[in-house]
Amino acid sequence: MKIDSPILHAKLKEFFGFDSFKADQERIIKHLTDGNNAFVLMPTGGGKSLCYQLPALVMEGTAIVISPLIALMKNQVDAIRGFVSGNDGIAHFLNSSLNKAQIAEVRKDLLSGATKLLYVAPESLTKAENVAMLKEIRISFYAVDEAHCISEWGHDFRPEYRRIRAIIEDIGTAPIIALTATATPKVQSDIIRNLGMTDATVFKSSFNRPNLYYEIRDKSDPKRDIIKYIKQHPGRSGIIYCLSRKKVEELAELLNINGIKAAPYHAGLDAKTRADNQDRFLMEEVDVIVATIAFGMGIDKPDVRFVIHYDIPKSIEGYYQETGRAGRDGKEGECITFYSYKDIQKLEKFMQGKPIAEQEIGKQLLMETVAYAESNSCRRKLLLNYFGEDYNVENCGACDNCLHPKKTFDGREEMATVIELIQSLPENFKTEHLANILAGEVNSIIKSYKHDKLDLFGASKDHSVRFWSAVIHQGLVLHLLNKDIESYGLISVTPAGVEFFANPYELILTEDREFAEGEDDDDDLAASAAAARGGGGGDDRLLAMLKDLRRDVAKKLNLQPWVIFGDPSLEDMSIMYPITIDELKNCQGVGEGKARKFGREFLKLIEKYVEENDIIRPDDFVMKSIVNKSVNKVFIIQSVDRKLPLEDIADAKGMDMEELLDEIEAIVYSGTKLNLDYYIEQTLDEDIVDDIYDYFHDDAESDSLAAAMEELGSDYDEQEVRLVRIKFLCEVAN
Repeated sequence: MKIDSPILHAKLKEFFGFDSFKADQERIIKHLTDGNNAFVLMPTGGGKSLCYQLPALVMEGTAIVISPLIALMKNQVDAIRGFVSGNDGIAHFLNSSLNKAQIAEVRKDLLSGATKLLYVAPESLTKAENVAMLKEIRISFYAVDEAHCISEWGHDFRPEYRRIRAIIEDIGTAPIIALTATATPKVQSDIIRNLGMTDATVFKSSFNRPNLYYEIRDKSDPKRDIIKYIKQHPGRSGIIYCLSRKKVEELAELLNINGIKAAPYHAGLDAKTRADNQDRFLMEEVDVIVATIAFGMGIDKPDVRFVIHYDIPKSIEGYYQETGRAGRDGKEGECITFYSYKDIQKLEKFMQGKPIAEQEIGKQLLMETVAYAESNSCRRKLLLNYFGEDYNVENCGACDNCLHPKKTFDGREEMATVIELIQSLPENFKTEHLANILAGEVNSIIKSYKHDKLDLFGASKDHSVRFWSAVIHQGLVLHLLNKDIESYGLISVTPAGVEFFANPYELILTEDREFAEGEDDDDDLAASAAAARGGGGGDDRLLAMLKDLRRDVAKKLNLQPWVIFGDPSLEDMSIMYPITIDELKNCQGVGEGKARKFGREFLKLIEKYVEENDIIRPDDFVMKSIVNKSVNKVFIIQSVDRKLPLEDIADAKGMDMEELLDEIEAIVYSGTKLNLDYYIEQTLDEDIVDDIYDYFHDDAESDSLAAAMEELGSDYDEQEVRLVRIKFLCEVAN
């Protein structure tokens, strides 16, 4: 059915109110109405929907739109009905949310020819009764939306999508238009082959979204960072993505009790609650929606000003699509992602037990995400290159790496040393073991393998275990090394690594791009807080006075200065000028106990300083904790009081030991004292306890776990150090 351009322009104005088409829209629509297959690659916000909505309205018959986003179908149907007033039958959706009466209404409108667009979930398309019904109507064309779901290499693979071609042939063939906002060249060919449309013309728009700003932040204190950021941008619409439903619920609740209107959105909620929360977001009754990445939320809102990833996505495609929900109106959008390598390790653990082929695909997608997160290059250049598009601008001016370049060094010698070590060993080992050898750290495992006798033992004692771990990790990102997930993370050398060792070339590694392993690091916290403030510092003069006071108090009490207050705490004081105990508790790292034990002299100094210098104090940033977290808190406190083994407490709450220690540390940092001596005495050697305790009392410059592990060496288990740190904090720092 050939339709002239003047008619298409007239219908564009009549139905959608636009005077002209964007980019390739007109060519795509003309191609489809001429009866041809089309494959459309267009970024989020580029106007993909119009490429099938307008043809459906002007062609004879009904267009079948296959979409996985049940949540989005109602919005799109409502939008079409709004364009064509007085005819609600013009668009319908068919999915599992409909009752029998609603399905009967859809059938009546379809058979009468009133319906021009029918949105169908792939699962509904496979039902025999629906196939039989569609055989009775004239179909203008099939639109396969979110077509990347077809490919196992896509970020949101749906097995039902691979059956679409067979079902189309059963119902009756018609032109096909496949559309996606994210597809690498490999995924593109997979989609075209699976849909049997090798004759399709490919329409590819630029993936560049110049209005979006990309940033990766260290995941030191993400909740606090997020709340600060949102409070500095009041009234803006935003989406926060999390990997788990539990985290979605927790974060949404935390935002609400901190005065930020937010709603959760995940597959575990009933359909009505999901729909209500989505509508509240669209109607601006809530500012922030917190959603799971896995559920594939389909919110079509043009003025989303920020997208935050609390957890790193599993693939670059997923990241690109989710960040693409920001700034669809062409105005500014900020895309902030929190990253720690510990999250990657968790995702790797989730893969264990899956089919090997699925693991290999997942692992490769994950490593590409790690490479992006840890790269020192322009984020925009990396993203566009991933989708097969060149970006030749030297500095995009809208990503963290371009605005704040990191220091680099030529690491060819260090990488060659790592490869030489791995190849010299008769079997493979984990990153930590290899790093310990190179840094010259002696522990029981090193001794048992006699690796302290190796020529490369202590190859460069100038570098720490952490440094060598970072080199090995960057070797993985560059595919010079490989980590076998099935074999618990053993490191081997790839063919590319062998070639590099034979012919070393310049290898630019990042000097100070170190991300948190999941622990709070004082410097990272300070940097994170500074980033959240937009990079601004506090009152330098007051900060110097607070540090002098801290030194005097520490000397008087014979304690390390950080035990009194850490640097991030003092920096917050120099920004917020607290003059009461309650205000002091709002500074990071200051709980109730610490505020009351050490705070009065500091508050007195600040109050006097504010008065003498006519300081106008800012509105205080308050991060309130979740109230109903007290259920766990009370249970843990009572269980410790009853001297129950920590393993039993963890089992009772469905936690592992690491999660329980996280909870206990949160309780202790909030100012509550817990006496774990009964457990420590039963499970830890007395000498080990004394050594770790003395380290925190006499030597530690902060309460950083990473620094403690590096200083104490591998003879000490991380869990031992955490337990003794809790003991020290309770007895001294609180």
